[in-house]
Amino acid sequence: MRQVKLIDLFAGCGGLTEGFHRAGFEPILAVEWDRSAAATYRANFGDHVVCDDITDVPDRVFPEADVVVGGPPCQGFSNLGTRNPDDPRNLLWREFARVVRLARPGVFVLENVPQFLKSDQYRMLLDWSQDGRLGGYQLTAGVLNAADYGVAQRRRRAIVIGSRLGTTSLPPATHGDDLFLNRWATVRDAFEGIPLETGPTALPVRHLDSGVDGPFKVTEVHLSRSPREKSLRRYELIPPGGGRFDLPDHLLPDCWKNKPTGTVDVMGRMEWGRPSLTIRTEFFKPEKG
Repeated sequence: MRQVKLIDLFAGCGGLTEGFHRAGFEPILAVEWDRSAAATYRANFGDHVVCDDITDVPDRVFPEADVVVGGPPCQGFSNLGTRNPDDPRNLLWREFARVVRLARPGVFVLENVPQFLKSDQYRMLLDWSQDGRLGGYQLTAGVLNAADYGVAQRRRRAIVIGSRLGTTSLPPATHGDDLFLNRWATVRDAFEGIPLETGPTALPVRHLDSGVDGPFKVTEVHLSRSPREKSLRRYELIPPGGGRFDLPDHLLPDCWKNKPTGTVDVMGRMEWGRPSLTIRTEFFKPEKG
């Protein structure tokens, strides 16, 4: 049997490609505008990644494929942002739809934050699937938690599956705290084998001809921080599973004092025996979550 061909859009370092590749799919094209992320993708999956703004990639670049996957930028929809309906990043899912029309896959999979399913953009996607602009695809959508599928992280994401091959369904959970499921992967599982001693506080500068630093050894990316004394006092007072609400007033900055609700996992401390909190973009800053 021939391999099923895959296109990954907004590919990042290739997280979605990795899952499909493990399942036997053949990645033939990826698009990612961040040079460092594209370099990581290239190192792992080959030279078929286009490093450019997807809006500037011409139609002729996209071949036919069996599956198109991607996670358009989510910051415009996320509760952590301003949720500005005019955020230009909110419109990038239309580039995903453009590629679907060009590649004519049997199936596409779109990933985003849960709020996407309540947005005008998702309602437009539903309309397009019915009025011909993205016709022929039956949509199935819901919110899934990555921890329920073996990832050591609680990460809830909207998943939209479009199919021209018949009705689809979201996959049932494979992991959990139910006796009939595999146990959740935990922080302890993820950290096993990582030395307690950290490395440098910044990545070394190693410019390649591409202009991107790297590649790096594992020990070089095991970075450390130099927290201030006040930060250390905060860390000591937060129990496993706790966060900023466990801190006394004199250790709270004004921005937290003035926001008594929401963002419960800011300064969140992980628990060894459970999946981690959601890993955000600036995961290296405790005050960001």
